Amino acid sequence: MSARPAESLDVSALAEALRGPLLRVSRKLRQEAQKVGLSAQDALILGHIKKHPGVGVSELADVDQISRPTMSSHVKRLEAAGWLSRADDVEDGRRQGLTATPAGARKLEALRRHRNDWLAARLVRLTPEERARLAEAAAPLLKLVSLEA
Repeated sequence: MSARPAESLDVSALAEALRGPLLRVSRKLRQEAQKVGLSAQDALILGHIKKHPGVGVSELADVDQISRPTMSSHVKRLEAAGWLSRADDVEDGRRQGLTATPAGARKLEALRRHRNDWLAARLVRLTPEERARLAEAAAPLLKLVSLEA
């Protein structure tokens, strides 16, 4: 893109220019997760549980915007793999909270390291100027995904 004032950028053209590269990077990172033995969905669920220990299946389903039975199936699979555990809620005996096991935390850390290594190996091939431009874009990209429609 040429250097134009931010006010004059055509947002439709910018959306079109960003969509493809963002989708390709996202797809590649999902593929890299498979190499560590986690699906993208597994990584998201396990990561949320690690950040929010004690979260329930219903809350996870709401966060991921999937049905409770579907989330329950994912949770059962992750539990069978030994990556998360359930504990009865002390305040509500009908509810169980989920926590990442040490094995689950190690799996997530392995995924984080693998993805970072993959990305760093590609970033090093860019010019310092290109890396600086990406560094400047990181904060606006994070803001972009956090904005509600």
